[in-house]
Amino acid sequence: MIGYVMVGTNDLDRSIKFYDELFKVIGLKRTDTDDVCAGYISVGGSGSIEFYITKPFNKEIATFGNGAQVSFIVNNRNIVDKFHELGLKLGAQSEGSGGERPEGSGVYYSYLRDLDGNKICAFTNSKI
Repeated sequence: MIGYVMVGTNDLDRSIKFYDELFKVIGLKRTDTDDVCAGYISVGGSGSIEFYITKPFNKEIATFGNGAQVSFIVNNRNIVDKFHELGLKLGAQSEGSGGERPEGSGVYYSYLRDLDGNKICAFTNSKI
């Protein structure tokens, strides 16, 4: 049902460097770049762009959505933890390191704020 997700940035070059590195952990790679946006696809997927970072079309300052979040499902808890650890090294802010939420649910999440304050999450249903 969802075609793609797009988040805003005020510094496209900085965001590209951040997401190029972070997305290696979860199997996404950048395939399209122009003056206003960059698009990422799943490695081994359909080839359709699933995620964009973009300068706002209206030329105003990009802001994050209060209550908005983009979540990426991954294969195991180790990837969730690597996503969080690498995100922090790249300058993201932690919104919660790896853990089951709620406790005992079996679903394992970690949360970050990217360089523009967009909330992103990696999660898995895997017990390992």
